[in-house]
Amino acid sequence: MVIKAIATDLYRAQQNVHRLQEKLEQADLKEKEALRRELAEAEAERDQLRRMVDARKEKPPFRTSFRDT
Repeated sequence: MVIKAIATDLYRAQQNVHRLQEKLEQADLKEKEALRRELAEAEAERDQLRRMVDARKEKPPFRTSFRDT
């Protein structure tokens, strides 16, 4: 269940990054610097969530039982 919540947050973060990218393309010169900072923060959040989802999907590097041979 936890991975589902993280995946939902990841989807929202991706949507936010996409929205900010579109906004940056149409922004005035004055607004661009603030939008770039906001976009960088949104991308960092998205990347962190992506790493969390990927880590939850990976199998542990060690053997969990004797039957996994």
